[in-house]
Amino acid sequence: MRKVLLWILAIIITLLSAAYQRLTGPTYPFSGKVNFLGQEIKFRLPRSAENTENCQVVVSLPENLVGKVKGYLRFKRHKTDQTWNILAMEAEQDRLIGFLPKQPAAGKLDYYVHLVNGSQEISLTGEKPLIIRFKGPVSSPILLAHIIIMFLAMLFSARAGLGAVNPNEDPVRLARWTALLFFIGGFIFGPIVQKMAFGTFWSGFPVGHDLTDNKSLVAMLAWIAALASGRRKLIKRGWVVAAAIITLVAYLIPHSLLGSEFKW
Repeated sequence: MRKVLLWILAIIITLLSAAYQRLTGPTYPFSGKVNFLGQEIKFRLPRSAENTENCQVVVSLPENLVGKVKGYLRFKRHKTDQTWNILAMEAEQDRLIGFLPKQPAAGKLDYYVHLVNGSQEISLTGEKPLIIRFKGPVSSPILLAHIIIMFLAMLFSARAGLGAVNPNEDPVRLARWTALLFFIGGFIFGPIVQKMAFGTFWSGFPVGHDLTDNKSLVAMLAWIAALASGRRKLIKRGWVVAAAIITLVAYLIPHSLLGSEFKW
């Protein structure tokens, strides 16, 4: 019964970390609302797009503002002194639609979305621009396998850590499964996904500073150290707990933070 409860707790930890990582990542759509001309406008703007076509940006208008409000996009390449480009958005029923030009894999654009009515104007993103990163198309089966295996690794990591603090349970098998899953998900499928999306197999240490790659590396090393702690005797429970904590901290770092970036 205790083992069942520990599995349930491990599942809860995994699901919470997955939700947190999903919602805090820099490529997750930027949602918000503004008040313009006495009306509330809700929006959801993209921060990631495939580079097979231009990226559509859509703003839905309240019924009272349809036909009264125009919009435009202002954008430039990220981290460049390029002048800002202006592109008018087209009105389609109750929506304003604009398109950001597609960029090379890992290419980024800074952009604003402005709404205008006569002399009144508002930026949906405020004073700071949004950053959108473009990527190449990734095979759905490969991406799905990568995601599933990485979160199975997180699940087994949490369960191994909980098992290590249970004196009646040997965490060795769980630790081995965790290390194996991290290797398959982070160092086989991960580089394949990275290559498809951004044109490189690895952009973490020592060749780059991609935190997604680096946190996979740190977690993998932590589990190797935990397993190595028991080479001549029983695995040390403290090392397993430490590896599980390191893994949890790594998963709480937003996905794609300091990710691959095209150098203009």
